[in-house]
Amino acid sequence: MIWVAVTFFGLLAIGMPVGFVLGVAGMVGIMDMGGGKFLSMAPDRMFAGLDLFPFLAMPFFILAGEIMNRSGITNNLVKFADALVGWMRGGMAHSNMVASVMFAGLTGAATADAAAFGNTLVPAMVKQGYSKPFACAVTAAGSIIGPTIPPSTLAVIYGSIMGVSIAGLFAAGILPGLLICLICMAVIAALGEKLNLPKSKKRPSLMAIFSAFRESILALVLPVFILGSILGGIATPTEAASIAVAYALFVGGVIYRALTFKDLYEMIVRTTRITGIIFLIIASASILGWWLTFNQIPQAIASFFLSVSDNPQVIIGMIVLLLLFIGLFMDINATLIILAPVLVPLTQTIGMNPVHAGIMIILALNISLMTPPVGACLFVLASVTKEKIENITKSLWPFLLAEIAVLFLVAFWEDMTLFVPRLLGF
Repeated sequence: MIWVAVTFFGLLAIGMPVGFVLGVAGMVGIMDMGGGKFLSMAPDRMFAGLDLFPFLAMPFFILAGEIMNRSGITNNLVKFADALVGWMRGGMAHSNMVASVMFAGLTGAATADAAAFGNTLVPAMVKQGYSKPFACAVTAAGSIIGPTIPPSTLAVIYGSIMGVSIAGLFAAGILPGLLICLICMAVIAALGEKLNLPKSKKRPSLMAIFSAFRESILALVLPVFILGSILGGIATPTEAASIAVAYALFVGGVIYRALTFKDLYEMIVRTTRITGIIFLIIASASILGWWLTFNQIPQAIASFFLSVSDNPQVIIGMIVLLLLFIGLFMDINATLIILAPVLVPLTQTIGMNPVHAGIMIILALNISLMTPPVGACLFVLASVTKEKIENITKSLWPFLLAEIAVLFLVAFWEDMTLFVPRLLGF
């Protein structure tokens, strides 16, 4: 076991991509178990780890988001959000948050949100008088709404590997995602006077709001259609995702006439690269996950937690802190695949609903997307805006603390998380 840990953390420390780190560490574990007779388990587990039909939803959702981004549909969402809340102090920061909620219903990916708004909203905010670090911090804070509000790629992964209803997870993510938006807007409002954030001189007229809504209606219909078909039992997440791609292509290519064959090729290549990285991580993590299960390490971890305390509230708090700590250093997809089979049985021992546990785990990992040193959204924003990560991080702390507060609320208040799933019969 010690060799697996040394290999894992050693390779991470020297900067090897996490997908390879997981596979090599898993192979070291298999060799330590006796080598030859277990060696054939590696390719078997890699295939079995990917042999899940719901995983097909991920590349389709990613591609749909790429199409929406490239065709300019996202800009219409931003204009509508600005018409709704742009008149407040810090209006464009508020608009950023509301637009993140709308964009979340299209892609379910935080990095897509960060890249899209890093290219569009951050420069616009700077032009209006916001500091670039603050504009980046707002964008980073809003970006994690994407993988919380459905459709969420993390929910697809969690539901697939743990045998939990993906539709139920989608439904459970709605209120926590909206709560993140509201609490971040409260932070912006609280910082408004202190930072002297820009304020619009007048409110938009109802006609201006209606005009912005009319221009964005084609984009707003898509998340309603996706969620309605999944939650209504009309389509599976994979089917809904593929239909979303067809809809996005029709709107972007036929109605907006904003797509070329070159655009399509570049979007498919980008989607393939993103999906390939995720699937490599899933496949490699399956090897390490099998080794952990074979050696009964999940049971050992559960026993350790229960030896510290048998109080469910204390155990939940320990799980949340563990996830936040590991999220500082690990890719969220790999963390989910490795830790979900370890932690979910523990949460079931203390009587926690698996859907509730899933949303708690997903939200904790989403928050790690905006925490240094490996927060993916920070790197995306730094790359797009040419701003230093340390400057973004300094402006991010109020939002980070607020979102951690939401995480603990989600973790300890089951009825809030499960209200929508129960309402819909999941």
